[in-house]
Amino acid sequence: MITPPSLQRGDTVAILATARKNTEDNLKPAINLLKSWGLEVVIGSTIGLDNDQLAGTDKQRAADFQHQLDNPNIKAIWCVKGGYGTVRIIDLLDFTTFKKNPKWIVGFSDVTVLHNHLNTMGYKSIHGIMPITAPRATPQAIETLRIALFGEKLSYDIDPFLMNRPGKASGELVGGNLSILYSLFGSPSAIDCSNKILFIEDLDEYLYHIDRMLMNLKRNGCLESIKGIVVGSMTKMKDNDIPWGKNAIEIIEDVTKKYSIPIMYNFPAGHIQDNRALILGNNVTINVNEKCSTLVFE
Repeated sequence: MITPPSLQRGDTVAILATARKNTEDNLKPAINLLKSWGLEVVIGSTIGLDNDQLAGTDKQRAADFQHQLDNPNIKAIWCVKGGYGTVRIIDLLDFTTFKKNPKWIVGFSDVTVLHNHLNTMGYKSIHGIMPITAPRATPQAIETLRIALFGEKLSYDIDPFLMNRPGKASGELVGGNLSILYSLFGSPSAIDCSNKILFIEDLDEYLYHIDRMLMNLKRNGCLESIKGIVVGSMTKMKDNDIPWGKNAIEIIEDVTKKYSIPIMYNFPAGHIQDNRALILGNNVTINVNEKCSTLVFE
């Protein structure tokens, strides 16, 4: 996997929208954060565009992303928010120039489309907070994004969790939002899970949807071939009038019970304030035990 160059003081970061619109004047905290790290900021042309839910038309969002992707002065692209819409532009993008001059793509949720697409091309990216979530992010989430961007050593010690499945495994970290992973299977942007460590998280889903999506991963061979799972937040899960009978963690445990792999639950990443950075595409080692679980980036 190819690692984009680490940021240095004086580098420029572009903030833009690939999906849901951002018409509010709410970017000052994120801009100030980047400047506090010694970085310059460019605001993309999609910020402020209003096309129903989306930040402009598909062509406008693709053109803004393409412009920042091809601009050699832009060293990282920070997606402003998620929602839905990135998949509508992914096939409009040309990564030819990016391959000659790779840069960090940063975000989570709907940005999983970009993370997975980049992974299929052999490039790392950063799953982490976005500009609109920066004001309410924990200091740890903010600091781990800085560490990831600037190429410093990243590792985590996580408190034990009752449902954890002990074990140790090493492999490339892949994944992101479960709903997006599920939607990309069968497309050119679908990740290869073979011998990987899979990270998943999700928001605002019915519990039976979680079961359906995991069954899809299982039937696609993803769960058969992975070496371990890191489960982030499963936030604001919903149930039907007739309950499904298991919560999200119990569903994951049920679908994966036949596999002898370590599983780390309750990792601080996803749709929560403590959304700590993960370098997708990077080799990691996870060690899950009763006292403390660790995730170390090589």
